[in-house]
Amino acid sequence: MTQHLLKEIEKGSKSALIKKRIITHYIHNGSSTITDLSKELDLSVPTVTKFIDEMCADGYLNIYGKLETGGGRHPCLYGLNPESGYFIGVDIKRFAINIGLINFNGDMIEKKLNVPYTFENTVAGLENLCTVIKGFIDSLDLDKEKILNININVSGRVNPESGYSYSWFNFGELPLTEVLSNKLGYRVSIDNDTRAMTYGELLRGHVKGEKNILFLNINWGLGLGIVIDGKIYAGKSGFAGEFGHTPVYDNEIICHCGKKGCLETETSGSALHRKLAERISNGENSILSKAFNKDKNAISLETIIDAVNKEDTLCIEIIEDIGYQLGKQVAGLINVFNPELVIIGGVLSLTGDYLTQPIRTAVRKHSLNLVNKDSAIVTSSLKDRAGIIGACMIARSRLFED
Repeated sequence: MTQHLLKEIEKGSKSALIKKRIITHYIHNGSSTITDLSKELDLSVPTVTKFIDEMCADGYLNIYGKLETGGGRHPCLYGLNPESGYFIGVDIKRFAINIGLINFNGDMIEKKLNVPYTFENTVAGLENLCTVIKGFIDSLDLDKEKILNININVSGRVNPESGYSYSWFNFGELPLTEVLSNKLGYRVSIDNDTRAMTYGELLRGHVKGEKNILFLNINWGLGLGIVIDGKIYAGKSGFAGEFGHTPVYDNEIICHCGKKGCLETETSGSALHRKLAERISNGENSILSKAFNKDKNAISLETIIDAVNKEDTLCIEIIEDIGYQLGKQVAGLINVFNPELVIIGGVLSLTGDYLTQPIRTAVRKHSLNLVNKDSAIVTSSLKDRAGIIGACMIARSRLFED
């Protein structure tokens, strides 16, 4: 049923576009009455009633009881039928994949975390990604025809509108979305991983009405998500937020982008890993010394973060220095954007105040007092689930939100 509506929306029929607006309203507002909906859509009550009746008959909407009022007739509350459609989100990590399924209401009903996967920019890497996704779909106990879209988070330069990824899996003339759709047999969208995490925080995380937000994704690299007036800001081609590639240092360290001295060469997970390896090789002690001396490349960021949280002095020193250096640059962002909320996310945020407190200290020192007093700095409440939640929500919003 929902597949039919999607085809009608693609054709641009007036009735289908009104139904799309109705679905978008219920995505953001939960249940509501026909009267409330008619005001929101600026349509007459009889017109809205006609569409609601059709959408209930087609299975898109359900009646959720009646609204309690002071007297008179109690109007019916309508909302989305959670079983009328499903959406899959895929969050690619460096050595694993998180994959989840939400229903039409946005409830996470199935997920698999840390599925083993090595993120390689090769045809084989792309095929392995499709194998993981197909395996997840095969394991689902539902009507596969009701899977309406799959959104995949990809790091680097991603244009979600054209469907091209310019940093990963860019092997031919076709957009990555079309390649994946052909391989998987479903609609596919892509978005930048940091932007997806930001969207997850916006809908399910710390955000409680704030409209101007910055989200820092501190992972192996460093990304920035930007929310302006309640909407994700992607820039003209979807490339906004490449904060980690700001030229800051004269350190002769080659960033993975190919340039020298980028911010993320000193304030990211890759910087944490490199600095710890250097200091251990220079004779400093850590509970990870033996493991690093055996094979430093086998040490994950999660292992280092675990050492931080076990109060390893050397690891704490490095993470605090990274926080302070990053905070100096966040101070500049606060001066520019004057946000209400700055959310610290990504793998390194799992160190909590060891990272966030030095960021706050540097911001107070290096930003304008009148500006930074408006900005709360918090650690992500979704932690390592932000990406998968955001991916699922984007899979839905790509089809039904303006």
